[in-house]
Amino acid sequence: MRDSSIYVGIGGWDYDPWRGTFFPQGLPKTRQLEYASGKLTAIEVNATYYKLQRPELFERWGKTVPDGFKFAIKASRYCTNRRVLAEAGEAIERFCGQGITELGDRLGPILWQFMATKSFDPEDFQAFLKLLPAKQDGVPLRHAVEVRNESFRDPAFVAMARAAGVAIVFDYGDSYPCIPDLSGDFTYARLLNAREDEPNGYDDKALDRWAEVARGWAKGESPKGFDYAAEPVAPGPRDAYVFMINGAKVRAPAAAQALIARL
Repeated sequence: MRDSSIYVGIGGWDYDPWRGTFFPQGLPKTRQLEYASGKLTAIEVNATYYKLQRPELFERWGKTVPDGFKFAIKASRYCTNRRVLAEAGEAIERFCGQGITELGDRLGPILWQFMATKSFDPEDFQAFLKLLPAKQDGVPLRHAVEVRNESFRDPAFVAMARAAGVAIVFDYGDSYPCIPDLSGDFTYARLLNAREDEPNGYDDKALDRWAEVARGWAKGESPKGFDYAAEPVAPGPRDAYVFMINGAKVRAPAAAQALIARL
């Protein structure tokens, strides 16, 4: 039986309100990634959603962070923000071929984020999943799909994701539906409802609960208290990624560090 790991992080590493609240005053921006990766275990990269990056940039990021750190890479909007997903093949090839494998073993999952207006079209979504490559440059790829329309709360969608080995993103907040069903060989969670009036974004009870949930995910368990769309999968170890995203963004680093401390 393989081991599993829990990675906890934030979105990006360049946000001015973090200067003095997370980053020490006077820390050069060129050292922010180095500092953040010493305090966290993962970062979700958002810049790749807007434009392609250079291979040498991925290589530099990979060399900046410590062993065991992971980058989750948000896929290009040109792949997911389209009427017919089955026509995304060329955009997906271009995105995956931009040099992400230069991250080496720091490369974590690819996040494919869909607009809230995108509803579940079984035939088209199945065609999209078939376009996601299992490898790039000989490097295995892991994929997570963030669907933000209630129509995806469907056993057929869960079965489709499980058959493709793709993780369904666990969104927890007020803006999008939460589809907690496990699929793929890892879990990808985005916690969206931190509060600015809490120094750590969440109170101690909530952080204790998320630590318990994350440990359950790492065992392949389906934690109680969530509205599942399908029958749970059999437990088994799987990596778990938990990102503190949006909500009170200024509190995200503190929330991530508080969760890491509990784990």
